[in-house]
Amino acid sequence: MAFVRYLPAFPAETSKLHSNSTPLLSPPLIPSTCLFSLPISSSSRKLKPRSLSTFPQLLRTTQQVKSKPGEAELSPAADAFTQFKHLLLPVTDGNAYLSEGTKQAMATTAALAKKYEADITVLVINEKEKESLPEHDTQLASIRWHLSEGGYQDFKVLERLGEGGKKPTAIIGEVADDMSLDLVVMSMEAIHSKHVDANLLAEFIPCPVLLLPL
Repeated sequence: MAFVRYLPAFPAETSKLHSNSTPLLSPPLIPSTCLFSLPISSSSRKLKPRSLSTFPQLLRTTQQVKSKPGEAELSPAADAFTQFKHLLLPVTDGNAYLSEGTKQAMATTAALAKKYEADITVLVINEKEKESLPEHDTQLASIRWHLSEGGYQDFKVLERLGEGGKKPTAIIGEVADDMSLDLVVMSMEAIHSKHVDANLLAEFIPCPVLLLPL
């Protein structure tokens, strides 16, 4: 293949070649800035190739993206998804026995922690004070049970209760930043139930977030 830069078409009578040459058809009128890839026939290979010195930037770009067969280059963001060391599992629902979305997030977090030998921090968020939550201990017991069912029993529980003036989204962002976490695992249920604002989460969160579908 060769890159040919077309100029305005030549009249047909001025494009006559010797009888022993392959006839060339006049190209249509195409702006000179357009680049097209055309095959070069064997009979035209004797022609001197057009200099590509006018495209230094194109050449540099081509050299940068070349890689050996079988090699895949990971971006920093993609590479981060293979080096989990500390996971955050926010629990924002008030269900003492946990919602289906929270259970799903727990199972996923436990599986990721086992795969990458990572630590887990469970962040329990509620706008009410602990004294106003009669089933608080039941919820903590449910959290321990579901994580242990996922094969993970060693984890840390961090509670942020009675902070009604601060949105759960901001609390998640602060904790993720303070603890230098690698990944936050949540269910989309937290978004749909309005416990977490997805737009604010994108502003506050300093690490990747895994949102699980319902």
